[in-house]
Amino acid sequence: MSSCVLEEETFHRCCQLLLQQSDQLRDGWSWEPVQGSQEGYLKKTVLRSAVINLDPMWDNKRASSDSGPDQQGKGKEQPVLVASVDADSNIGDINDDDYEDDGVYMVSEGCRQVLQYEYHILYSCSYSTPVLYFRVSSLDGRGLSLEEVWSSVHPNFRLRLQKSPLNAITQQEHPLLGQPFFMLHPCRTEEFMKPVLQVVQDKHRPFNYILTWLSVMGPVVGLDIPLKYASEIHLATSFSSTDPD
Repeated sequence: MSSCVLEEETFHRCCQLLLQQSDQLRDGWSWEPVQGSQEGYLKKTVLRSAVINLDPMWDNKRASSDSGPDQQGKGKEQPVLVASVDADSNIGDINDDDYEDDGVYMVSEGCRQVLQYEYHILYSCSYSTPVLYFRVSSLDGRGLSLEEVWSSVHPNFRLRLQKSPLNAITQQEHPLLGQPFFMLHPCRTEEFMKPVLQVVQDKHRPFNYILTWLSVMGPVVGLDIPLKYASEIHLATSFSSTDPD
């Protein structure tokens, strides 16, 4: 079986294709060069309504409520609407139509806030994969802690990640900016991308590695990918492969 590897040159080509589509769809992605360097990264900033639970014992309470009857309503999950909006949108313009367009899901009761998410996509030479870095702040500029970021993740994603530490959200220094960022560890990227690549290569379908990868990783941290991207792909991307045989 051949092993598919994302080369850095292909990463940059995929980024260019994504930027072209983003411009057409007005989705807000840009390429940010690093001053004094030939390196750079993809960047997108959005405002997102999220629920932050500041109780450090929240997960334990939730686990207890799942295993036993609800007492006086404590620990019981309440439905809260959450939707993603572009950074250029006015907060006051968020309405029912926005929720319908961007998707609605249920999260646990907590402190509902409008937060600014800044997403960066970088290339990892160590893993030969893209990596998603991000940071989150309130509208007054206060950065969220790791615990607060964890509490904003949808319960389905959070429970799965917490059981798998190597796939968890961690806080790391941004390799190009030297600033603290959160990141999703890339160690299993090749594992979930390999079967996708195999199908694409076998059927000779148009494909953008970054777009497919992002559609899996992005929603974990509130970054949704519009379905219109799928209908805009016109150019297949080639990938390097090595055959052990």
